[in-house]
Amino acid sequence: MKTISIKQPWVSLIMSGDKKYEFRTWKTNYRGPLYIHASKAYKKELVNNFDNINLQLGEIVGEVILEDIIELNEDNIEAIYNENPKVYKGVKTDYKYAWVLKEPKRITPIKVNGKLGLWEYEKIDE
Repeated sequence: MKTISIKQPWVSLIMSGDKKYEFRTWKTNYRGPLYIHASKAYKKELVNNFDNINLQLGEIVGEVILEDIIELNEDNIEAIYNENPKVYKGVKTDYKYAWVLKEPKRITPIKVNGKLGLWEYEKIDE
């Protein structure tokens, strides 16, 4: 399945449903199910800004639906920021795209090294 590695605390916020957009400088034509991998590196300075962060690292922790990708502009950046200012505080950056994530679902964690970009994880049925 298509997989993306993301740093904490963003992974926990995505999986709790508090973060519905993932910001990237690039886009993809892919839409559909997407595994969320918590990278081993994390934003230490941001973790304490949020309650109930499940600091899982170096594993696939959940699945979402990548519904759409929005090209960012002043109007939609402001609208996204206003949805949840605490979560989207850093949206006013050089990111060009917002990936729209829906239906977060936790899974039994899968220990695996992450990769850059969108990558394929082949689940081996046991």
